Amino acid sequence: MNTTHLHLLLNHFPIIGTLIGTGLLLWAIIKNQDSIKLISSALLILMALIAIPVYLTGEPAEESVEKLAAVSETMIALHEDAAVIAMWLMGIAALFALAAIIAQIRKVKLANQLFLGTIIFSTICFAAMARTGYYGGQIRHTEIRSYVSAGQQNEKATEKKNELDKDDD
Repeated sequence: MNTTHLHLLLNHFPIIGTLIGTGLLLWAIIKNQDSIKLISSALLILMALIAIPVYLTGEPAEESVEKLAAVSETMIALHEDAAVIAMWLMGIAALFALAAIIAQIRKVKLANQLFLGTIIFSTICFAAMARTGYYGGQIRHTEIRSYVSAGQQNEKATEKKNELDKDDD
């Protein structure tokens, strides 16, 4: 299995897993379920670990699609930039989750605040991961980026008009 296939197999896990982990953690906090707090935090850490190979296989995946017709370099750049931000946020959320697990196991009072920090960062992280996925989907799925196609058509029309104007001179 090449890296592009690995990327395609794993790329949805950090998005969906972060959503599930965040929702489960919220429920655990509301219901004050310590075991579910631990499980949901572990799930968020797992999603951060899965995000690493997804991120690392992004570049080889880019190389395999950038030569295809209708692939937008702009969307690739937006996707890459969004992925960097999402990875940092995922790392912070995972660190909070790890600290919360350790604090909970050691019965430290700070554990509840760390779980709250985890939910705050995992919510922000989910939004960043979803944004990254949205941009990634637009790279190949031209039907969801019609505004980009229209913009590119307008640019091409403007370029053609400018060429014709130059020829008239």
